[in-house]
Amino acid sequence: MSGAGLAAALLLSAAVPAWTEPLTPVVAADGDKGQQLPRMPSALDPDGTEACTPASAERAKQPDWSRQRLDLDRSRAHSTGAGVTVALIGTGVVPGAVGLGDRVTSRGAAAEDCVGYGTFLAGLIAGTGGDHPHLAGVAPGARILALRGTSRFGEPDPALVTAAVREATDARAGVIAVAVALSDRDAELTRAVAEARRAGAVVVAAAAPDPPRGGSGEPPFRTYWPAGEPGVLSVAGMLADGSRPDDAPRTDGIDLVAPAYGVVSGGPRGNGHYLGDGAPVATAYAAGAAAAVRAAHPDDSAGAVARRLTATAYPADIPQLDPYAAVTTVLGMPGASADAERAADPVAVPETSAADRTVARATLLVLLGGAGVLVVLWAAFVLRTARARGWRPAEAGGPEREQPEA
Repeated sequence: MSGAGLAAALLLSAAVPAWTEPLTPVVAADGDKGQQLPRMPSALDPDGTEACTPASAERAKQPDWSRQRLDLDRSRAHSTGAGVTVALIGTGVVPGAVGLGDRVTSRGAAAEDCVGYGTFLAGLIAGTGGDHPHLAGVAPGARILALRGTSRFGEPDPALVTAAVREATDARAGVIAVAVALSDRDAELTRAVAEARRAGAVVVAAAAPDPPRGGSGEPPFRTYWPAGEPGVLSVAGMLADGSRPDDAPRTDGIDLVAPAYGVVSGGPRGNGHYLGDGAPVATAYAAGAAAAVRAAHPDDSAGAVARRLTATAYPADIPQLDPYAAVTTVLGMPGASADAERAADPVAVPETSAADRTVARATLLVLLGGAGVLVVLWAAFVLRTARARGWRPAEAGGPEREQPEA
């Protein structure tokens, strides 16, 4: 870490050790890797011995690849998410953080964000970028309702997530973004999510957690919650080439992928920037897009908003989030949008056996007809040859020759 960064960390608290996370190059939109920023952790050591994430002394000089990939400049020209509240359930969001201003309401412990990850994600959803407008989020006109779904150090807690979903539902949040992924299904959380959907909220959740710290071997294939609940938009992270990382936990039922690695945003302290990774980053982008769609299409139901996000996504093995298309496409009209809407429905394989039998019969008739023509041509050739010989059979030795006179 640079001397300036170390000094900034030490000044935060004499009792807090300096953050030694190494600086990491950030991939800019133009491919330049010259910038170096500290990493934003998604969780800290659960035993409580790890310091809160200090302020970053580094500031991004260029936009990262994710914003260019999502075409946010164009999508924000059509919708900023104004009038929509996004409930963000995670490590908390610090009110007044750079780029968020007075648009954050943090309930209870959520006003403290020791990890910093929640504030980082809020910037991707609704941040203005401060004096770096190229780092604005998807819906900079939206409001954030911050709710704690983890311990102070970022350890997911099913009871906290359940309470947060219910609180978001009571607050009539238009979008609920769950930035944690639980390994086990919880009956109370299942009911809370169902109630939120009935109340009209678009529920977006991380499809999987970050790879386990210090883990070894391939993680098991499993469903994570609440992403696995019916009607929840399950979002995973993708690399710049559209693929998922090799060490990403394996799961099923992913509805969308969005940029989630080497993404730049701010934090809870200071005005510096960080690099963040993980499915919650992709979830934040999807939640921001949902807010933008809700503002642009206020008459759409929550289900219609979710279908719009998936129907307009860039086609790939797993559809890739496209906020601009989600906001601007007129579904049901001729052209690509109609194709996209059809693609959102289950693919039905048509019954083709009758057609296959018809094709088979036609093929057989063609072959028989061709054989008949060949027979006729062969017969004509034989008759012509026989007539030329005076109807005498050909000799085995070859064509007839005149015999020499004796």
